[in-house]
Amino acid sequence: MNIFITGGTTGIGLSLAKLYLEEGHRVGICARNLEKFPVEIKNKYKQLKCYQVNVVNRDELRAAIVDFANGDLDIIIANAGRSVGAKSKTPQFSVANDIIDINVKGVLNTFEFALEIMLPKKKGHLVATASVAGFMGLPGAGAYSASKAAVLKLCESYSIDLKRMGINVTAIAPGFIDTPLTQQNNHKMPFLMSSEKAAKLIKRALEKKKVLYVFPFRMKIIVAILEKMPRSWYRCLMGLKMLNYSSED
Repeated sequence: MNIFITGGTTGIGLSLAKLYLEEGHRVGICARNLEKFPVEIKNKYKQLKCYQVNVVNRDELRAAIVDFANGDLDIIIANAGRSVGAKSKTPQFSVANDIIDINVKGVLNTFEFALEIMLPKKKGHLVATASVAGFMGLPGAGAYSASKAAVLKLCESYSIDLKRMGINVTAIAPGFIDTPLTQQNNHKMPFLMSSEKAAKLIKRALEKKKVLYVFPFRMKIIVAILEKMPRSWYRCLMGLKMLNYSSED
């Protein structure tokens, strides 16, 4: 298979790339900074292609996808993203705009250019990395929560629109995964999982053509409870958690 992964130099993207490379698939990865990508992997796998690309730059991204696919693309994984990092007590609008650009517009751009290749062949699989944060408004992470909610809804809609055209769509909604992004967090991260384990679970979900995959299971249960909770209760609970974070600073 031909598999292209944005944000493929670290974390989940890198772990997925390694899994697919080990199985002999052609893999293309892109990122803003290729220096983070392990040299030993680049040297080991001749079927790997790497591109220095910002997913917000439409021309760069289209050129990379077209060059890699050469007319045939089986799976594209829109994994490039930005987290909020340390939570702020007041909105940081410059950061928020960057989060929306990368996490939402980056996914849209990735899907658009992949579909230019997939639709004529009536086959392919669009995948986007969302987050459990997309199911609720997290305090101190408004733009991040909103961006991941947008990704979840985009994938749900596109899964309906594109099914009759032979295109599968999957939204991946992980909890806390040990990556360079989450290592910026200044709060507790329950059920923290390695990116290697997460990649194996994601790969299995893609093989099953799941439209939505939320994991780990314990986090999925917690999210379901929080979603059912009266919103006034939820806001009170999250407000208390923010007070705890402030007292720990």
